[in-house]
Amino acid sequence: MNDPRDGIDVLCVGTAAYDLIFAVDAHPGADEKRAAGDLVRCGGGPAANASLTISRLGHTAAFAGYLGDDPFGDENLDDLTAAGVRTNLVLRGSSPTPMSAVIVKPDGQRSLVYYRASSGFLPPESIDLVQVDPKVILFDGHEPHVSIPLADEARGRGIPIILDAGSVRQGTVELAARCDHLVCALKFALDYTGVNDEEEALNQLSNLAPTVVITLGDRGLIWGKGEERGRQPAFAVNAVDTTGAGDIFHGAYAAALLQGREWPDMLRYASAAAALCCTKMGARLGIPSKEEVETFLAGAPQPTS
Repeated sequence: MNDPRDGIDVLCVGTAAYDLIFAVDAHPGADEKRAAGDLVRCGGGPAANASLTISRLGHTAAFAGYLGDDPFGDENLDDLTAAGVRTNLVLRGSSPTPMSAVIVKPDGQRSLVYYRASSGFLPPESIDLVQVDPKVILFDGHEPHVSIPLADEARGRGIPIILDAGSVRQGTVELAARCDHLVCALKFALDYTGVNDEEEALNQLSNLAPTVVITLGDRGLIWGKGEERGRQPAFAVNAVDTTGAGDIFHGAYAAALLQGREWPDMLRYASAAAALCCTKMGARLGIPSKEEVETFLAGAPQPTS
């Protein structure tokens, strides 16, 4: 079942982390202490969360990234293995597992502090695409050494590439022009293009990738596909914690691509999965199943473009 010679649906390349999520009434100010009303601890990280989402939605996934030889790395590996995610491309070492401290307000909005040691990255050419044989590759830009040569090889083999670009960094900048689907946060879009208008940012990014999606949080998303442009509102849910919503969106987007869904339905599917994630504390604890997404969509109103 976990034979590395077996082909998979999606290879997710990037980071795994461990999240400490504190629920507070308000974000603390300078030199202020504030008691948390709740604490949730769970694994996190964009590519790792995406791989779990893909598996929960009924597809096969592999995660390629780094985990420390520590209890946080052990728990991450247990999560991935239990979900059926292939882990033979995980590198472990003495550098600590990346960590995030997340502070969440009652409206679901959060602030985050993240730490990753300068060591603990996959080396170049550490992934054999012929052996892994993915149908789609999803990058989050946090593994710059292996991602660029891997993306170039994938393009030569005609394997679709999805980039989860949360912010401007070496990995996301270098991958932006190499991907087929640039699915990014508004922060990346504005910082990368240097403009203040989201529509203009979309137009400029559409010169890089054939398909561009800019997620706007509770305002939904805007998209460009070739010369077409559109907008989709977010689904209305009782948001408890928005941590990881973008990770789940990317995983569900990859799943929708595999399912051969029509373009507007792809965006609805990914948006529904992300919305459901926001109804629970902790990104991984909120990853919905295929049945939950389909049930939600069956009862949701049709969004207008």
